[in-house]
Parts: sequence; structure tokens; C-alpha cells
Amino acid sequence: MNANAKYAEGLGRALIGASLFALPLYMTMEMWQFGFAMDRTRLAVLLMATFPILVGLSYFAGFERAFGLVDHLLDAFAAFAVAAFAGACVLAMLGVLGASQPFQEWLGKIAVVSFPGSIGALLADKQMAGEGARDIDAERSYGGRIFLMGVGALFIALNVAPTEEVTLIAHQIGPWQAMLLAFVSLSLLHALLFWVNLPGREARKGRAGFVSVLLRYSLAGYGVCALASLLLLWAFGRTDGVGFGELVEFVAVLSFPAVLGAGLAHFVVGESRGGS
Repeated sequence: MNANAKYAEGLGRALIGASLFALPLYMTMEMWQFGFAMDRTRLAVLLMATFPILVGLSYFAGFERAFGLVDHLLDAFAAFAVAAFAGACVLAMLGVLGASQPFQEWLGKIAVVSFPGSIGALLADKQMAGEGARDIDAERSYGGRIFLMGVGALFIALNVAPTEEVTLIAHQIGPWQAMLLAFVSLSLLHALLFWVNLPGREARKGRAGFVSVLLRYSLAGYGVCALASLLLLWAFGRTDGVGFGELVEFVAVLSFPAVLGAGLAHFVVGESRGGS
């Protein structure tokens, strides 16, 4: 198969992946509302944060083997374009986009679902083609693993952040329950990383390995989840007019699903073999 045909095949898989990964948000009423009500500055910040993430993710899963920054930039733009196209088609099919709506509302609704869709577009080619990790050295690195954890956290948290349930749960629990939820989230992430996920875990059995993974990965990973949650809460206006204690509770609630995305990110992208 020539290069153009292979790239076209990758784009086809990307279209399927974008639709699959963003499907929950396509059918979430809050996302439709945020499409036209979300502050445009915050939406722009969220979209600007998307492209560096996509460029980084292209190192691990792109439409074809890339050999430089330009190739990864092209992959990122292609993934976002495919996600925007998929979002426009599905939202129009569901009646979310109508002829009577202003063009700016169309753009807003498509933009807010394009971030998870673009992640799905990049990952779909890798998963459906059954390829291994494309940048093994990067994935073995500490920074590479933390980055993948951040991508997983953002993706899962984005499926929950727009909903009212985050603030509702935060208002139902008290400070002690929020602390317990944070502890359970950290423990869950540590269990995923220590017993399930990290390469070379056989060489890290025992107390020393347990503490090493806790300090190097679990605590850092939970910090990444908290930052990702805070970014999304701010982008969707959940931080407006709330006190510090209430904000901490919001972050603790949203970080709970985020840690699942962070802990399982390597399974989706493709875990590198061998220890580090």
C-alpha cells in the first residue's frame, strides 16, 4: 500500500475513533449549552491547550510514523480537523445543530466536543491497526509516562466536568468526605500503577518499589489529575464565585474519575516493554 493510501486509511480509522471517543459528549445536554454559553476566552484557552497535547500524543500514536516536529504538528491538525468534522456531522444528525442557529453557536458546539474527539482520532489508528508503541524511548521516560497520565486524566474528566453532578456531589459531601475521596483516589491510582500498569514492575516488588512508585508516579500523577480537573472546572465556569474550601471539594470530586484515566492511559496508548 502506498503512503497516500495508508494515510487515507488512517484518517478513516481516525473518523471512527473521534466519533467513538466523543460520543458521550455528543449526547450530553450540558455540552450543547456550553457550546453557546461558554466564555469565549476560556474556550480559546482550552483549545490552545489542546494542540500541544495532540502534538505530544502524536509521538505515541499518530496516523503514520513521524520523524520530526512538523510531522507531529500535521498529525495534530489532522486529528483536530477530523474530530471537528465528525462532531459537526453527528451533532447535525442529532438535531443539536440547526439551520436557525447562528454560525458562532455552531462553532462553539463543535469546538467543545473536538478535544476528546481529536484524542480518539489519534488513538484509533494505533488501536485498530494493532501497532505497538511508536516512540518507545519517549514512553519509557518519566516525562512520557506523566504526560500520558495527564492526557488520560483530561479525557475522562472532560466527560464529567460539564455536568451538574460534579458540583452537586461536592455540595453533598463535607470536608472530611472530600479528604477521604482524595485518599481513595490516590490509593486507586497507586494500585493501578504499582500492581497493574508500569513496565518493569517485577523488578520493583517489595517495600522499596512500593514507596518509589508512590513518590515518583502516584503523587505526581494525582497532582496532574488535580491540575487537569482545576483547568476544566475553570474552563466551564465552575470556579466562579466559590471559596477555596469549596473549590478543593470540586477538585477532589472531579479527580476521582480522572485518576482512572490517568492510571489506564498506558493500556490505551500501548505500554512499552521492559523496565526503567
